[in-house]
Amino acid sequence: MSEPEDDTRLVAAMAQGDTRALEVLADRHGPPLMRLAYRMLDDAAEAEDVTQEAFVRLWDRAAGWVSHGGGVAGWLRRTATNACIDRMRRRSRLADAPDVDRPDESPGAERMIDAARLGTLVQRALATLPERQRAAVVLTYYEEITNAAAAEILDMHLKAFESLLFRARARLRDGLAAAGVTAEDLEGWS
Repeated sequence: MSEPEDDTRLVAAMAQGDTRALEVLADRHGPPLMRLAYRMLDDAAEAEDVTQEAFVRLWDRAAGWVSHGGGVAGWLRRTATNACIDRMRRRSRLADAPDVDRPDESPGAERMIDAARLGTLVQRALATLPERQRAAVVLTYYEEITNAAAAEILDMHLKAFESLLFRARARLRDGLAAAGVTAEDLEGWS
């Protein structure tokens, strides 16, 4: 049985009150949702809340579940992405990223410091993007979801999504350039 069919069977079992089915789906889809939410929110506690919220919504809707184009995995990603966007909209101001701890004096510490600094600058630049642009970047580059799948998650036409992603990349590039980050700085960074 393929995974989407298995997921649909598990949702049907959830509709009958089977908590084990929920556990299986949470084990299967929880880590990618957590990663997605963390990258969008830059807050582990909020990412955990969003992940849990997505599974609670799935549990609540299990009895009336109708398979969607992306199956259970796509529905969970869409639900988590929308929850992240809602949370970002509720924030009055984004908190600054925490300062980097005292540098490690062991060999290679300079490289680790540079990577942490660059990561902080990228995260700050990402945080300045409007919610939907940030979601587009996270889904495409961090989660490595195709443009078509990301467009579906954001409930957009593919061309509109690609335009949104183009604007997001331009804004990121400008924000990073203002912070003194060059394209060479980003090569090999992840």
